[in-house]
Amino acid sequence: MPAAIEVNKLVKHYGNVKAVDGISFKVKIGECLAILGPNGAGKTTTVEILEGLRKQDSGDIFYFESKVREIGKEIKDIIGVQLQTSSFMDYLTVKETIKLFCGLYSKSLKSEDLIQLVELKEKSKTLVKNLSGGQKQRLALAVALVNDPKILFLDEPTTGLDPQARRLLWDTVLKLKERKKQ
Repeated sequence: MPAAIEVNKLVKHYGNVKAVDGISFKVKIGECLAILGPNGAGKTTTVEILEGLRKQDSGDIFYFESKVREIGKEIKDIIGVQLQTSSFMDYLTVKETIKLFCGLYSKSLKSEDLIQLVELKEKSKTLVKNLSGGQKQRLALAVALVNDPKILFLDEPTTGLDPQARRLLWDTVLKLKERKKQ
């Protein structure tokens, strides 16, 4: 099975601090990967490099077996990103927020379909400021899916969620895996 992502000897230093020190891994098409480790282990830095938010010092990155020197528009068009923390405009509704993000891409899914997928239909007209933590995380997931990405990055998506909200989020991730999302 070909790799959706391959990382070889990835390195990122901040002065004398080795945030990422030669990590290598592959994520095959159809596979989910979790990067686990203690705080400060370089998990977020690694993901941010793969998303194009940071530049590596050295190492190679491949997307679908093509070496990528820079994470530019062509890669950003095929990835979806849910950051560790998200900030949305408090006085937009769920639907307005998703539509706003849909407008940032030349190709996007229908906002109604995304709202249904993340089970926020009953909250579609609710202002973001009135959502619970779990509902905001589901909104962040919907926003990450706006461009119908081939690869989805979730950086600690269940942090701070209650058990029910955590289960709902993972059920949504399983639905995405069934749809062949990475």
